[in-house]
Amino acid sequence: MINNIKLDDELRNLIDKKSTLNGLPYDSSEYDHLEEEVHALEDAFLSNYGSYLEDAFHEVHDEYCPDNDVLLPIAYVPNVVIKPNQETYEAAKGQGVYIEADDFDTSETKLVLLPGPTRIELLIGSDRKEVVWRVDK
Repeated sequence: MINNIKLDDELRNLIDKKSTLNGLPYDSSEYDHLEEEVHALEDAFLSNYGSYLEDAFHEVHDEYCPDNDVLLPIAYVPNVVIKPNQETYEAAKGQGVYIEADDFDTSETKLVLLPGPTRIELLIGSDRKEVVWRVDK
């Protein structure tokens, strides 16, 4: 059984670290250390939640983009987020994994994994988003 609170906390931590890393220049003295920390967090996240989240992404892909391969869950974790408040995370513009969604063939569509609560969002064009999966409560 997955502890959804722990999943959400670990996803928040991973995103916060990735966002910090994304904001550092490559020549920063902190960059290499933080990059190693992010990789360790990604490995732990996959070890703890990979199968659970892969099943969720398979469900989403089956419904919205059956012709696209399901990637590792960390591929859908954004490098940059917008946090309107401490509880809410939104993907920043340009984040997410491109997909070919039959129902939205005229728009750029992407999938992204976000916390608060842990969910998969379908980003459609530049102004529309839809939660297509959410953790069980």
